[in-house]
Amino acid sequence: MMTRPLAAIAAVTLPLALPATAQQGTLAQVQQHLRATRTMTASFTQTDRAGKTVDGMLTLKRPGKIRFQYEKGVPLLIVGDGGSLWFIDYSVKQVSRWPVKNSPLGVLLNPDRDISGYAKVVPTGNPDVISIEAHDPKKPEYGRITMVFARNAAAPGGLMLQGWVALDSQNNRTTVRLSGQRFNVDVSDGAFRWNDPRKRGGRP
Repeated sequence: MMTRPLAAIAAVTLPLALPATAQQGTLAQVQQHLRATRTMTASFTQTDRAGKTVDGMLTLKRPGKIRFQYEKGVPLLIVGDGGSLWFIDYSVKQVSRWPVKNSPLGVLLNPDRDISGYAKVVPTGNPDVISIEAHDPKKPEYGRITMVFARNAAAPGGLMLQGWVALDSQNNRTTVRLSGQRFNVDVSDGAFRWNDPRKRGGRP
């Protein structure tokens, strides 16, 4: 897993710029990868701004479906059901909802959306590593996401998603690193159901 490039991008955004033609070509590659990936499963390691790390399993099914299943003992769950992104905290029986399209993860969940209008390539100094930053400057409350891909001929579109760094509107940074990625495997829609802790018997 290519954690070193991801860590470097998490620490600093390089003040360089690619020529417009290179920008468009690279964004087109990323768009091709997104559209060629129907499903993905992977292990993930998530690190917050305080350096706290938790592990879990990621399940993705486009369009709009994603599940972050955290390790045993972590009473949190994040599920995208195709229309909304749900943040569930079973320890306090709290549920928050966020429209998928307004989430930084929206770029991952909607492969049909043209990313060239709101994403740019961030130079990495490594021709085998591609990084793009996506955000809507007119709506900073949606946050931003910087995704890191490695060139891999065996992966959809020739790219392997390595992880991402997300910044929310309060500038809180969350870094996610992926490993064991599997693409276009069968994933049931039932994987994106969840138990509501506000109802009797609602458990993780």
